[in-house]
Amino acid sequence: MVTIIDYGAGNLRSVTNAIGKLGYEPKVTSNPDEVLAAKALILPGVGAAGDTMANLNRLQLTDPTKQYISDGKPFFGICVGLQVLFTGTEEGGWHTCLNIIPGQVRRLPEGQKIPHMGWNQVKQMIPHPVFEGIPDETNFYFVHSYYVAPDDQALVAGKTEYGINFCSVIARGNLVATQFHPERSGEAGLRIYDNFLKLALAGEPSSKTKEVT
Repeated sequence: MVTIIDYGAGNLRSVTNAIGKLGYEPKVTSNPDEVLAAKALILPGVGAAGDTMANLNRLQLTDPTKQYISDGKPFFGICVGLQVLFTGTEEGGWHTCLNIIPGQVRRLPEGQKIPHMGWNQVKQMIPHPVFEGIPDETNFYFVHSYYVAPDDQALVAGKTEYGINFCSVIARGNLVATQFHPERSGEAGLRIYDNFLKLALAGEPSSKTKEVT
């Protein structure tokens, strides 16, 4: 079962539609038990990480999400869904996040238009199955003013240049997260999702409603 966490994120519908285009019928939920039972879990995100954490806490989704990831199950975070994985964010003052990945969320440097909005290249730093069939330095769609700075650079699977070379993809075990929005990134974005879900659901009975070629 492909499960998408519903905590009120503005891009929930577009993520759901993108997964549907790949032939899956995702479950959209704010139920903690359904989060824990997911076979593949997606955390979408727009806006501020502090607000996202407040909503996750309000809906009692924080601990189930942390437990799910701690158990090594397949997880995909998008934009703010990447940022909340970190120790904390400096956006709007300091806010503690999920503290799954040691590091901070910092504001993009002055000298560039903020927010960073539009298409930009992702340099693949490591070979990873989520990049299968996607050429290096492919363009993806970004909308953000803050970026993640992990303590462990070995977790950085992709980087993007915008005033600085910032981390735009994280990969650790079954966890993958992107600063860009795959659901707004055309065929390459759909390929990212498809690669992740094929890895996540390998060996599981097919949850696709149709085959996609």
